[in-house]
Amino acid sequence: MTLLPHLAARLYGVPLAIHRPKLDVILAVLGTRIGLADLAAPSGFTPPARPASNQTTKVAVIPIHGTLVRRTVGLEAESGLTSYAGLTAQLDAALASPDVTAILLDVDSPGGESGGVFDLADRFRAASSIKPVWAVANDMAFSAAYALASAASKVFVSRTGGVGSIGVIAMHVDQSERDAQDGVRYTAVFAGDRKNDLNPHEPISSEAHAFLKGEVNRVYGLFVETVARNRGIEASAVRDTEAGLFFGQAAVAIGLADAIGTFDDALAQLCESVSPPPKLAASHSGLFSNPQMESSMNDRTDPAAPDRLAADPAGSPSQPAAATAMTVADAIEVAQTCTLAGRTDLIAGFLEAKASPAKVRSQLLAAKAEASPEIVSRIAPDAAASTSNPLLDAAKQLAAKSASLKKEI
Repeated sequence: MTLLPHLAARLYGVPLAIHRPKLDVILAVLGTRIGLADLAAPSGFTPPARPASNQTTKVAVIPIHGTLVRRTVGLEAESGLTSYAGLTAQLDAALASPDVTAILLDVDSPGGESGGVFDLADRFRAASSIKPVWAVANDMAFSAAYALASAASKVFVSRTGGVGSIGVIAMHVDQSERDAQDGVRYTAVFAGDRKNDLNPHEPISSEAHAFLKGEVNRVYGLFVETVARNRGIEASAVRDTEAGLFFGQAAVAIGLADAIGTFDDALAQLCESVSPPPKLAASHSGLFSNPQMESSMNDRTDPAAPDRLAADPAGSPSQPAAATAMTVADAIEVAQTCTLAGRTDLIAGFLEAKASPAKVRSQLLAAKAEASPEIVSRIAPDAAASTSNPLLDAAKQLAAKSASLKKEI
């Protein structure tokens, strides 16, 4: 068995953002390896295996699993640890990849070390302004793990999953009595009054306790501030959670999560949110995929296309699906032309269709052909090129002819 006494310095006398039951498990597992034989884990204990990181075509999935530490020094595979340094590398790779359009944090962790967690949470928050970053508590996002999850723009929690444990804890082990039983006495020689604080071989002093308590409070303040800012809630509301755990709908109700859903639900919704809308089939006009719509557009723009009004009793113009932009001057001319032709009922339809003035004149002439052949004979189809208003001229001629007939009578 390999002894790991250096890990004791990362477990005792430092603020930890970790779920307390998990801390007890860690101490039990590492007891004999850090010099605390009475905390040894039961025989046959095997750390749970975690799935490897995976990535969909568009969404990079970053697993935040197991106990979180600042750096692991190559212990991830053996101990189930996840390092902030490793998560940072995954985040940077996802942001740099042109194939990744969004990031999903797959969180299943009790938390861990406080050192480095808030810096990483800030990085996740900043990343969300570049690419969407969502998170899912699958199944737990406690303490430091929740600090990271809270930085996501949307947080899912499964029905049995939980979030919270927004708190900080520090442990001091006093093994002076155990030393006495073993016949060992430690004498510390030091300079600087605080240098021997938190010595595990003697009871903690009141000064050391006050210092450790102050540091716990300071880190707790950072934790509360981070969650309040990320979730858009009051700091007092975060403190009111009292580092409690919130599961399923309760997590949504208190504002620590946004929706109930599994990992698959979160992934599917994120993929859908970043998927571009279906592309329209290309056409020579570059606007339509519907052949009928394209034909309608051609009818309005092709001078050789037959001019016709819709075959409804009122004689209103057909309603095309789309048209080119119409200027204010064109709209005024269309309205004036319809008024002169005595068909003000068609103005709205022509304007909605964005029909050109030339098109309006052509359709009105065709509509008037049966009722007034004389107008057709006096107005050429290419009247659009004339500087005068053909309908106005025709109307004047008809008015003059009518006046002449009245005189003869």
